[in-house]
Amino acid sequence: MWRWGVAAAVLVLILDQLSKWVILTQVMDPPVAITVLPIFDLVLAWNRGVSFSMFSSDGAHAPYLLSGFAVLVAAALGFWLSRVKTLLPALGLGLVIGGALGNVVDRLRFGAVVDFLYFHYAGWGWPAFNLADSVITVGVGLLLIDGLFGKVRPAK
Repeated sequence: MWRWGVAAAVLVLILDQLSKWVILTQVMDPPVAITVLPIFDLVLAWNRGVSFSMFSSDGAHAPYLLSGFAVLVAAALGFWLSRVKTLLPALGLGLVIGGALGNVVDRLRFGAVVDFLYFHYAGWGWPAFNLADSVITVGVGLLLIDGLFGKVRPAK
């Protein structure tokens, strides 16, 4: 099963970097907000922290520290992936690993993560995010579903 997880991670990493390349070189040059739907814009945001820009820092070492931590987490998840026996957790782990590594590539290339998807409604907005963030969320969801329902055993 681990092969499915590795394939998912590689596919996510490629698609994430491709989407960011398109945004940076084809869509946001120059960077301006583009309204796609009344509740959705394409924007260019540089996330120097972690989720929702928490722990944001302009320090010279911050991208490397955050990247190092993300690589350690991805390695631990890779070890877990090597031991899974079913498809759902393999895919979930692959999505999380691929998304995490996609954001690591950004931090090492740019010193920040490229975010560009922005949802908003009636003055309220969700912080901008990217494809990697989305698939990390889906991957965690798959792991939760597997953990809650994947090993249902009849009561004795």
